[in-house]
Amino acid sequence: MISIIICSVNQKHLDQISQNISQTIGVEYELLAIDNSKNPKGITSIYNEGAKRAKYEYLCFVHEDVLFETMNWGEKVSQILRNKSIGLVGIAGSVYKSLAPSGWYLYELNYPAKAFQKIRQAYKFQDRPARLVDYNPSKKKLNEVICIDGVWFCTTKSVINDIPFDESFDGFHGYDVDFSLAVAQKYKVMVTFDVLLTHFSEGRFDRKWLDATLKVQEKWNHCLPFYLSDVPKNLIYKTEKGAFKKSIKQMLDWGYSFGEIKTMLDNARKSPFMKNKLFFKLYFYLIKKRLFYSLTYNRTP
Repeated sequence: MISIIICSVNQKHLDQISQNISQTIGVEYELLAIDNSKNPKGITSIYNEGAKRAKYEYLCFVHEDVLFETMNWGEKVSQILRNKSIGLVGIAGSVYKSLAPSGWYLYELNYPAKAFQKIRQAYKFQDRPARLVDYNPSKKKLNEVICIDGVWFCTTKSVINDIPFDESFDGFHGYDVDFSLAVAQKYKVMVTFDVLLTHFSEGRFDRKWLDATLKVQEKWNHCLPFYLSDVPKNLIYKTEKGAFKKSIKQMLDWGYSFGEIKTMLDNARKSPFMKNKLFFKLYFYLIKKRLFYSLTYNRTP
């Protein structure tokens, strides 16, 4: 028995997924679709409201622009969540959350088992055909991770009562990584390969996304980088250095000021990982890139 919670802004999408859920879930359920099209709230507020209304112990949070391909996926989710050590399960996640600003996935980590994902991805903003993304280096049906993507994930009412969504994330970005990190302090976070869905939007990475990502970093920097024990330790310094440089360049490209980028680096110093050597390397990299932008583009961020 599952309560499904949707933050709805598109009636056509909601009608499609409502019918799709009834045809595929395979267990008793309730659908709590909360209209967020007028006077919109952040998704965390909607999700907390839905969790409070839910009558079942198992909770599923899902975007409305998806369709489930797996039959009886509700029973598969229930079997996973019967394990009380598991607090969260999704379909895409990473074994590493960097200290450098990032989403759930970090490209700079040169480690084959860095992420797990199974989804059929369609495209709204690009002219390209849908493709199946199926990356499972372990070949297991259930894999432990640190953080997951927010397109679809399931947890329990007991977990939400203990760890509600942080409503200071008042937009539609960053909440999934923040919630994952919070849950991962007490429970296992997992990616399942027993559930397949199609997602009809690839999402957008813009300044709103990066603002939320910086907020995640500021909140969690005291315990970042956070990763599973099998991540090779010798990769971490190089990984973080590369990820920070990418973040600095991205912030310059998107018009963040020198002071804002310096604040990002200062916030990272709250982590025991950020030693003076790395901090000053990154600080001088920022100065060098800022000078380059000033001379090349005739602007000073």
